[in-house]
Amino acid sequence: MAPKHHRTPLSGGDRKALTKELGCARAVTTILAARAAEKRAAGEALIREADDLLCQSWNEKMWADGGPVDPSPSIDQAINAGYPWLEIKCSRCKAPRAVDLAALPHVATTFVHDLARRLRCVKCAGANKRPAAELLQLWQRCPIGDGS
Repeated sequence: MAPKHHRTPLSGGDRKALTKELGCARAVTTILAARAAEKRAAGEALIREADDLLCQSWNEKMWADGGPVDPSPSIDQAINAGYPWLEIKCSRCKAPRAVDLAALPHVATTFVHDLARRLRCVKCAGANKRPAAELLQLWQRCPIGDGS
Protein backbone atom coordinates (compact mmCIF):
# COMPACT_ATOMS: atom_id res chain seq x y z
CA MET A 1 0.00 0.00 0.00
CA ALA A 2 1.36 3.40 -0.96
CA PRO A 3 2.12 5.82 1.86
CA LYS A 4 -0.50 8.44 2.48
CA HIS A 5 0.43 11.89 1.19
CA HIS A 6 -0.35 14.86 3.43
CA ARG A 7 -0.35 18.18 1.66
CA THR A 8 2.04 20.57 3.35
CA PRO A 9 0.24 23.62 4.75
CA LEU A 10 1.45 27.04 3.64
CA SER A 11 1.89 28.62 7.06
CA GLY A 12 4.77 27.74 9.36
CA GLY A 13 2.56 27.12 12.39
CA ASP A 14 0.38 24.70 10.47
CA ARG A 15 3.45 22.84 9.15
CA LYS A 16 4.75 22.43 12.71
CA ALA A 17 1.34 21.21 13.90
CA LEU A 18 1.13 18.69 11.03
CA THR A 19 4.65 17.43 11.74
CA LYS A 20 3.77 17.06 15.44
CA GLU A 21 0.53 15.18 14.67
CA LEU A 22 2.26 12.85 12.22
CA GLY A 23 4.94 12.08 14.84
CA CYS A 24 2.25 11.35 17.45
CA ALA A 25 0.36 9.10 15.02
CA ARG A 26 3.52 7.11 14.27
CA ALA A 27 4.31 6.75 17.99
CA VAL A 28 0.77 5.57 18.75
CA THR A 29 1.00 3.08 15.88
CA THR A 30 4.16 1.59 17.39
CA ILE A 31 2.59 1.40 20.86
CA LEU A 32 -0.59 -0.23 19.54
CA ALA A 33 1.38 -2.77 17.49
CA ALA A 34 3.44 -3.72 20.56
CA ARG A 35 0.28 -4.13 22.67
CA ALA A 36 -1.32 -6.24 19.95
CA ALA A 37 1.76 -8.51 19.90
CA GLU A 38 1.64 -8.84 23.71
CA LYS A 39 -2.07 -9.70 23.66
CA ARG A 40 -1.54 -12.24 20.86
CA ALA A 41 1.29 -13.91 22.82
CA ALA A 42 -0.87 -14.00 25.95
CA GLY A 43 -3.76 -15.47 23.96
CA GLU A 44 -1.55 -18.15 22.42
CA ALA A 45 -0.26 -19.05 25.89
CA LEU A 46 -3.85 -19.39 27.14
CA ILE A 47 -4.77 -21.56 24.14
CA ARG A 48 -1.71 -23.75 24.77
CA GLU A 49 -2.74 -24.09 28.44
CA ALA A 50 -6.32 -24.97 27.45
CA ASP A 51 -5.03 -27.60 25.00
CA ASP A 52 -2.80 -29.02 27.73
CA LEU A 53 -5.73 -29.30 30.13
CA LEU A 54 -7.83 -30.95 27.42
CA CYS A 55 -5.11 -33.56 26.77
CA GLN A 56 -4.71 -34.26 30.49
CA SER A 57 -8.47 -34.62 30.86
CA TRP A 58 -8.63 -37.03 27.92
CA ASN A 59 -5.76 -39.10 29.32
CA GLU A 60 -7.57 -39.36 32.66
CA LYS A 61 -10.82 -40.40 30.93
CA MET A 62 -8.93 -43.01 28.91
CA TRP A 63 -7.35 -44.39 32.08
CA ALA A 64 -10.63 -44.41 33.99
CA ASP A 65 -13.04 -45.57 31.28
CA GLY A 66 -10.81 -47.28 28.70
CA GLY A 67 -11.54 -47.29 25.01
CA PRO A 68 -11.52 -44.33 22.67
CA VAL A 69 -13.34 -41.57 24.48
CA ASP A 70 -15.25 -39.10 22.37
CA PRO A 71 -14.67 -36.17 22.40
CA SER A 72 -10.92 -36.15 22.27
CA PRO A 73 -8.48 -33.36 21.45
CA SER A 74 -7.65 -32.82 17.81
CA ILE A 75 -4.20 -33.83 16.62
CA ASP A 76 -3.19 -30.18 16.31
CA GLN A 77 -4.40 -29.44 19.85
CA ALA A 78 -2.35 -32.35 21.20
CA ILE A 79 0.77 -31.18 19.36
CA ASN A 80 0.20 -27.57 20.49
CA ALA A 81 -0.13 -28.75 24.11
CA GLY A 82 3.16 -30.65 23.90
CA TYR A 83 1.72 -34.16 23.57
CA PRO A 84 3.06 -35.27 20.17
CA TRP A 85 3.08 -39.01 20.99
CA LEU A 86 0.13 -41.38 21.09
CA GLU A 87 0.59 -44.75 22.75
CA ILE A 88 -1.42 -47.52 21.10
CA LYS A 89 -1.70 -51.27 21.52
CA CYS A 90 -2.67 -53.90 18.96
CA SER A 91 -6.04 -55.41 19.81
CA ARG A 92 -4.83 -58.84 18.60
CA CYS A 93 -1.21 -59.33 19.72
CA LYS A 94 -1.19 -56.61 22.43
CA ALA A 95 2.11 -55.18 21.12
CA PRO A 96 2.61 -51.58 22.29
CA ARG A 97 3.62 -48.87 19.86
CA ALA A 98 4.15 -45.12 19.96
CA VAL A 99 2.86 -43.00 17.08
CA ASP A 100 4.34 -39.60 16.31
CA LEU A 101 1.27 -37.42 15.69
CA ALA A 102 3.33 -34.74 13.96
CA ALA A 103 4.43 -37.26 11.32
CA LEU A 104 0.88 -38.33 10.44
CA PRO A 105 -0.74 -36.78 7.38
CA HIS A 106 -3.90 -35.27 8.79
CA VAL A 107 -6.45 -32.53 8.50
CA ALA A 108 -6.17 -29.92 11.26
CA THR A 109 -9.51 -30.95 12.76
CA THR A 110 -8.88 -34.72 12.92
CA PHE A 111 -9.61 -35.97 16.43
CA VAL A 112 -7.31 -38.40 18.21
CA HIS A 113 -10.12 -40.92 18.83
CA ASP A 114 -10.69 -41.12 15.05
CA LEU A 115 -7.20 -42.63 14.69
CA ALA A 116 -8.30 -45.94 16.26
CA ARG A 117 -9.82 -47.02 12.94
CA ARG A 118 -6.85 -45.93 10.82
CA LEU A 119 -3.85 -47.19 12.81
CA ARG A 120 -2.89 -50.84 12.29
CA CYS A 121 -0.36 -53.19 13.86
CA VAL A 122 2.77 -53.69 11.76
CA LYS A 123 3.48 -57.16 13.20
CA CYS A 124 -0.02 -58.48 12.51
CA ALA A 125 0.00 -57.09 8.97
CA GLY A 126 2.69 -59.66 8.12
CA ALA A 127 0.30 -62.42 9.22
CA ASN A 128 -2.40 -61.00 6.90
CA LYS A 129 -4.37 -59.67 9.85
CA ARG A 130 -5.54 -56.05 10.09
CA PRO A 131 -6.78 -55.53 13.65
CA ALA A 132 -7.55 -52.01 14.76
CA ALA A 133 -5.40 -50.33 17.37
CA GLU A 134 -6.46 -49.65 20.94
CA LEU A 135 -5.67 -46.09 22.01
CA LEU A 136 -4.00 -45.81 25.40
CA GLN A 137 -2.96 -42.20 26.04
CA LEU A 138 -1.10 -39.13 24.84
CA TRP A 139 2.51 -38.57 25.90
CA GLN A 140 4.87 -35.63 25.96
CA ARG A 141 7.87 -37.90 25.37
CA CYS A 142 8.03 -41.15 23.47
CA PRO A 143 6.79 -43.82 25.91
CA ILE A 144 8.49 -46.67 24.05
CA GLY A 145 12.23 -46.78 23.45
CA ASP A 146 12.44 -46.62 19.64
CA GLY A 147 9.19 -44.74 18.90
CA SER A 148 8.14 -47.10 16.12
